[in-house]
Amino acid sequence: MGCWILCKSLLLGTLLSLSMTAQAATDDSAVAVEGVQASPAELKIANRTLLVFHATLLGETPAARATRAQGVIEEALQESAELQVSVEPILHSYLVLLGDRRAFIVAPLDVTSDGGSVRETAEQAAQTLRLVVEETGQARSVDYLLKAAGFSALATILYLALVKGTRGARRKLLGLLPPLMGKHSQVLRVGHVPLFDLQNLYYLVDRLLWLLYWLLLLLFSYQWMSFVLSRFPYTRPWGESLNVYLWNLVEHLLRGVLDAIPGIAVAVSIFFIARGISGFSKRVLERMSRPGTLRWLTAETLKPTTRLASLGIWLFALVMAYPYLPGSDTDAFKGLSVLLGLMISLGATSVIGQGMAGLILTYTRTLRAGEFVRVADHEGTVMEVGMFTTTIRTGLGEVLTVPNSMITGAVTKNYSRIVQGQGYVVDTVVTIGYDTPWRQVHAMLIEAARRTPGIVEQPSPQVFQTALSDFYPEYRLVAQAIPSEPRPRAELLSMLHANIQDVFNEYGVQIMSPHYLADPEQAKFVPPERWHVAPAAPRQDE
Repeated sequence: MGCWILCKSLLLGTLLSLSMTAQAATDDSAVAVEGVQASPAELKIANRTLLVFHATLLGETPAARATRAQGVIEEALQESAELQVSVEPILHSYLVLLGDRRAFIVAPLDVTSDGGSVRETAEQAAQTLRLVVEETGQARSVDYLLKAAGFSALATILYLALVKGTRGARRKLLGLLPPLMGKHSQVLRVGHVPLFDLQNLYYLVDRLLWLLYWLLLLLFSYQWMSFVLSRFPYTRPWGESLNVYLWNLVEHLLRGVLDAIPGIAVAVSIFFIARGISGFSKRVLERMSRPGTLRWLTAETLKPTTRLASLGIWLFALVMAYPYLPGSDTDAFKGLSVLLGLMISLGATSVIGQGMAGLILTYTRTLRAGEFVRVADHEGTVMEVGMFTTTIRTGLGEVLTVPNSMITGAVTKNYSRIVQGQGYVVDTVVTIGYDTPWRQVHAMLIEAARRTPGIVEQPSPQVFQTALSDFYPEYRLVAQAIPSEPRPRAELLSMLHANIQDVFNEYGVQIMSPHYLADPEQAKFVPPERWHVAPAAPRQDE
């Protein structure tokens, strides 16, 4: 019994050893046929690429396989130009035969990730090899080469004719352009103003025709070269690659245009919707600006409010339409957007500050067009309150452009707000000694104001004693100018000062501000009997 068990164990061990040996031999054979990954090498025959080897097969590297296959194929083609190309499977690989010779083996590792199956790769390589065999026969045929040369000559003649015809058409169009532009020059006008200068328009059209001429010339040259190269077997791959590149380019452009149409349609729809909403908001704001609706929305603030609402609507529409614009998802478009945003953020700080200051001036109604104001050391009539600057015309005929941020950061005196109706305030200051009756000074200043053309009688001019200094009192004359007379304030003040001097001279009062270094011999005062010296008159309550 023990001997039988021992025999069975020996027999089982022998069978297992044989099985493992057979499996190892099978694995080695598979590795030898399928190969291992190595540096790629290209197999190129007669200017055509048959296959790119990637695997070390049967001990041969890709470079050695390509060299051996090239030698076999060239030797076979030299012996005969009529050879049959076939494909036979070998384990997981395929053998490409040229006649009765092994040209090369296509292994699984020779197939790229996007190259399809091993059989498809082998069939494609075999088809290219058949084309090489056919072109080798054509290259040895004198008749075929003569026909190719004849077709090339005809193509060259046609090419030269097209170039000459294109050049002549360009010259003819340039000759017809001046009379055509002169005939239709009235169409290019708005009223009596021409939209374009005919000389500049002629130059623009000439440049466009020149550009079109060179584009056609390049296209004709490209097609001629592609046709001629395709006539001869050895240069045929170059011609085919030119045609493929051109058609791929055209296909890429057409596909890009077709793919962009839906996005452009959506973007255009968004912009049309934004235009409608902008127009609707404008009409709503115009209705709401009527008196009694909103206090802050008046005829003055309607225009900037409409612009702000329209700007907000269009910015929102641009943000919504941005993803649908062609090329918006490309890195170049994104980089340009980031660059523009960075430039705006760095350079628009002062611009945004000026704009915000303009909005503050508009909605607080600090200034209005036509008002006479004083900003810092500048005074004049406000001509326009813009978004970034305010234009002021001085009494000397100067036009000042003041930044809005300067106005909001300084004290602004408005001489037109306190007046009744339109117009502005005119004031001046004089200092007279204490020995001159103040009633007389009041009367003389009011008389000088009445003599000045442009100063209204109602409300009547007033005189205020603004200070009692050590040596003299200070008198301020305040009057209102006539708004219907566009006389500059500086000119009006000059006339008022001249009349003040005349009135004071008529009544023998000197315009001086006395200063004392010692006590005078007699006290400087006005006795009651001189209180109402002409032109002063006593009031009813005195």
